[in-house]
Amino acid sequence: MPRSAHSRYRSHLSLALGLASILTLSACQRTAPASEASADAVRLVRAAAVQPVGPSVLGLSGTVRARIEAPLAFQVGGRISARWADAGQNVAAGALLFKLDPADVEQAVRAAEADAAAAETAWRTAQAELARVRTLHAREFVSAQALERAELTLREAQSRRDAAQARLSQARNTRGYTELRAPAAGVLVDVTGQPGQVVAAGQPVAVLAQHGTREVEVYMPDGVTPPAQGEAVLADGQTRALRLREAAPMVEPVGRTRRVRYSVDALPESVALGSIVTTRFPLRPSAAAAAVPAAAESLWRVPLGALDERGQGARVWRLHGEQAQPVPVRIVAVDERMATVAGALQASDRVVALGTHLLHEGMKVRELAP
Repeated sequence: MPRSAHSRYRSHLSLALGLASILTLSACQRTAPASEASADAVRLVRAAAVQPVGPSVLGLSGTVRARIEAPLAFQVGGRISARWADAGQNVAAGALLFKLDPADVEQAVRAAEADAAAAETAWRTAQAELARVRTLHAREFVSAQALERAELTLREAQSRRDAAQARLSQARNTRGYTELRAPAAGVLVDVTGQPGQVVAAGQPVAVLAQHGTREVEVYMPDGVTPPAQGEAVLADGQTRALRLREAAPMVEPVGRTRRVRYSVDALPESVALGSIVTTRFPLRPSAAAAAVPAAAESLWRVPLGALDERGQGARVWRLHGEQAQPVPVRIVAVDERMATVAGALQASDRVVALGTHLLHEGMKVRELAP
């Protein structure tokens, strides 16, 4: 290559390398703040302390229920014309709650009364005819066959009269079924019927929780035999004894739990129906072993929102300094608010209680003040 050409090549190469260096430095200066901002981003989280559960005691959340919670429905179908009931209302036995439009029922009653009157007239006519035929037969003016036919006609008229009277009684009962009354004193925990709504016979329009004995309903984990006794811990710290009343014979296929009801006495009036109470049950060794999936793991109660199941198995996020660390767990039982899990946690640990689906390993977090 001639010397002048070689000099120009080296000059162009130096210029190109210089421009590349300038562009690279400029790009680094532009991207560095974004990377630093991403690395320094801190997510605010709500945290909760884990609650240890001993292997010989099972703690679950229970719901306060009335022993008898009866759905209320009309025995006949029709359109609701009036409603005197609201959810949460205390009602006395026999109180009028709903009424159906009685127009069609009244027509049915009048038709049944007319049929009954016609059948009564036919029966009396058959009676008179039989008396006349008997007189003629005694004088040998008619044959025995004529007397037998008159007797059969009377029996037929009697049967028709009885059937018409039964239909009339049924129609009058149906007229009474257009009014829905409370079968017992209690509180209406749910009211769905509305004026103008057309309902079918047997379609629930309200649910009545009858006054009297109240119970605590819990859902036992699969494999745990419901204990005969336990205790309920109220919001103010008071405890009440629980006695097993009934247990569902089958395990629910979705939650793999069994519904169990316990009788409880002397609950304060402040504990309303539907309230959530904490329950504790002593477990036999076999039941405790069934409740704990692995002997090396401990049981802990955490909020339901602390569970993270994003395709890697269940886990919780433990706070460690300014970071959240994933801890694999096994779900033992769940209820309306809490989950019982088995995993490598400590009594002093705090876990993220909400927003776990937004976390990833190494992310900086800061706990919100309670």
